Amino acid sequence: MRLCADTLQKKTKEYTGDDTDRLGAFKSAAALQHTTPQRALAGMMAKHIISIYDMCFTDRKTFELAVWEEKITDSLNYLFLLKAVIKEELEYQSD
Repeated sequence: MRLCADTLQKKTKEYTGDDTDRLGAFKSAAALQHTTPQRALAGMMAKHIISIYDMCFTDRKTFELAVWEEKITDSLNYLFLLKAVIKEELEYQSD
């Protein structure tokens, strides 16, 4: 969990720039794709899930632990971000 939090913190500036909305990239992607932030995020997350799936089913038997950690951490972070997007939408709907 600490690695997930550290990764999210480290990548904040890279993905949000000066925008204070940490979910802004998903909202922008949704607008470009004429879809919802959840669907835009799911599309981005799919790349990471497919990569893990490919690693699990490849004929190559081993990967460095660091590779597994990166893929798993990124996937977990997308799930945390998805939860934030959903919570924000529910809060907005209740206003």
